[in-house]
Amino acid sequence: MTGFIETEEQQALRKAVAAMAANYGQDYYLEKARAGQHTDELWAEAGRLGFIGVNLPEEYGGGGAGMYELSLVMEEMAAAGSALLMMVVSPAINGTIVAKYGTEEQKKRWLPGIADGTITMAFAITEPDAGSNSHRITTTARRDGSDWILSGQKVYISGVDQAQAVLVVGRTADHKTGNLKPALFVVPTDTPGFSYTKIPMEIVSPEFQFQVFLDEVRLPADALVGSEDAAIAQLFAGLNPERIMGAASAVGMGRFAIDKAVDYVKTRQVWKTPIGAHQGLSHPLAQNHIEIELAKLMMQKAAGLYDSGDDLGAAEAANMAKYAAGEASVRAVDQAVQCLGGNGLTKEYGIASVLVASRLARIAPVSREMVLNFIAQTSLGLPRSY
Repeated sequence: MTGFIETEEQQALRKAVAAMAANYGQDYYLEKARAGQHTDELWAEAGRLGFIGVNLPEEYGGGGAGMYELSLVMEEMAAAGSALLMMVVSPAINGTIVAKYGTEEQKKRWLPGIADGTITMAFAITEPDAGSNSHRITTTARRDGSDWILSGQKVYISGVDQAQAVLVVGRTADHKTGNLKPALFVVPTDTPGFSYTKIPMEIVSPEFQFQVFLDEVRLPADALVGSEDAAIAQLFAGLNPERIMGAASAVGMGRFAIDKAVDYVKTRQVWKTPIGAHQGLSHPLAQNHIEIELAKLMMQKAAGLYDSGDDLGAAEAANMAKYAAGEASVRAVDQAVQCLGGNGLTKEYGIASVLVASRLARIAPVSREMVLNFIAQTSLGLPRSY
């Protein structure tokens, strides 16, 4: 992308993803979700076509592109009503971390499968008493000969039942100070001592949330990803992509809601006039469109900065994009329901199911309040409140 113009390759990718997603759409997505099933067919096709691993290195089966292209894939799938949450996790967070910091053996073992979708890797950082505060994580890893022994508990971990492995954020004891410091471990989901339970959620989604339990899980030495002494930097290498992808999902969802509302108000007539002619509906929808487009621009800026290697600039932009897209998406979905009136709360029109899902964009993967803390402290230089 140069300035605000996507390259021919990016435009072609956008069209190809939109065409594939249109073959599935929201009806497929909701049917799977309400049946308690996964969107396996969609995931498999996206993998075969190279969309899931478009950001990963070519030498390991990826597309050799960047976060801009992966966020584009996410946006178009969400705009079709069939976003894949695990794209935020498997290729964006974990694929990025393994590609940047994994050993050659780890890259060869995990990246080709992540790229073509035959391997899904979940990500486990959140804990019941720590949230995403890595300084309070209590999942610990201790040495036992050449092995690691991992013990702890995680919560709100997405897609564990779909995953062949989980990238777990734990802590190790510093041999000099005794203090705990973060470390990243790849844990195959069939490892003895690893278990999980599903968390009942009101979100209509084919991708589920879990509590994860690590009970004296024994791992070989090569389960450690990257340096034992640089895990904070390695961890945050995956969190900027996470925020960019969260923004992409919210932008796509906002587009989906606006499209639904526009189609409805163009054809719904009261007193011989389409209700879309009334400014009470047309102006709010126009405002929603503006807000979604502005959020999309910030998302594109964040992805461009990340792909150029500007990690500091990308961190600010990614958080701004995540905030802007979450707020814009919530307002767009709410206005879509309002435009459809009672029909907006029926199954038939497909907007009611998006209400709760859109609210997630204000909470995860980072809450809007924590984004505002980050911007206040790093962009404005204001003192910390915590």
